[in-house]
Amino acid sequence: MKTADTSLGDSGRVQSVTEFTRRVKELLEGGLRPGWVQGEVSNLRAQASGHVYFSLKDAGAQLGCVLFRGDATRQSVVLRDGLSVLAYGEVSVYEARGQYQLVVRALVDHGAGRLQEELEKLKQRLAAEGLFDPARKQPVPLLPRTIGFITSPTGAAVQDFIRILTRRGWTGRLVVLPAKVQGGGAAAELAAMLRTAGALGIFDLLVIGRGGGSIEDLWAFNEEPLVRAVADCAVPIISAVGHEIDTTLCDYAADVRAETPSGAAELISSNYIAATERLQQAAGGLVDSLAGAVSQSAEKLDHARSRLRLLAPTAVIEHNHLRLDDLGNRLGAALRASVQLRRESFGTVRARLASASPEKRVQLESHRLLGLWKRLESASPASVLKRGYVIVRDESGKPLARAKGAKPGQSLVNEFHDGKLRVRVE
Repeated sequence: MKTADTSLGDSGRVQSVTEFTRRVKELLEGGLRPGWVQGEVSNLRAQASGHVYFSLKDAGAQLGCVLFRGDATRQSVVLRDGLSVLAYGEVSVYEARGQYQLVVRALVDHGAGRLQEELEKLKQRLAAEGLFDPARKQPVPLLPRTIGFITSPTGAAVQDFIRILTRRGWTGRLVVLPAKVQGGGAAAELAAMLRTAGALGIFDLLVIGRGGGSIEDLWAFNEEPLVRAVADCAVPIISAVGHEIDTTLCDYAADVRAETPSGAAELISSNYIAATERLQQAAGGLVDSLAGAVSQSAEKLDHARSRLRLLAPTAVIEHNHLRLDDLGNRLGAALRASVQLRRESFGTVRARLASASPEKRVQLESHRLLGLWKRLESASPASVLKRGYVIVRDESGKPLARAKGAKPGQSLVNEFHDGKLRVRVE
């Protein structure tokens, strides 16, 4: 077996990457004359600088292109993904990446492009079947508890979806159902996962989608088997494919279309936030109502307690004590007034007697005066004591009017008509 000769001759010196790439650049740019290239636009990117980058592709290859700002301002063709164009330019090598590209100087519209034509034909045919009819669409539940998201588990779309639901406080259950979202077999895998999710019977809502990309990247969501599976799904489904400007046939077949996966998360959580706010308002109103009812009941209880206190036996007794004291005071005043009146009458009689002074008159008036004296004497305390009553006095000699005025251990004096007797309260 022969071995390759790796020895370096004079013509085989080692070159750096920069030197080798520069040789390629000189060969390509010097050996290929400017010319026309036909292809379909994809991966279109317009920079803030005004430069436009895109690819031209056909069934067998793709070619990177750049349209610098000065040339871009002179073009009448409005570029978009899927547009078939004729591009005139020269080849150039970008040494920093070792890539060749076509520097486009002029563009001519060459039709809507094969993919766009295929998409439009399929859209019209499915629409004619009524697949996109609004009457077929199901209402999305306001508060879904279990959601299935059919997408790539490693894509940025699912991360954005979860982040927004978490930030907005959604508390349901999310199940990520993994499937390819682009490339060969992606549509079949998405449709199979969609049917599996429907058969499980645990989901209140399904979301199918991915992040943005070119028309080729999103083509799986335009394939007829997946579009029909979305339209036939028994579970309400939201289509969330690409960016705001991206539209796929799944968007038309789904019950609701969200502009992005993040938009789907906001749509789902907005109803939850609204319901949470209504619940908080209702809870606040319930607390206020309960507090008002408790306050009103407390006022009624205080009023009933006051009425009960007035009707209690103790209150009646206390009221009668007050009334008895009042009557006693009034009786004492009446007796004092009566005594005073009699004293005045006695003085008047004595004056008249002194002025008249006949003996018989004196004797008569003496008897009358004696009768009055006896009546007065019968009302005196000494006379009352002779009838068997006792006056109770404290240590200072003050009469004790009520039993509750006495204190345990207190020394009292009981005054009888024939003497005094000391006692002690027990």
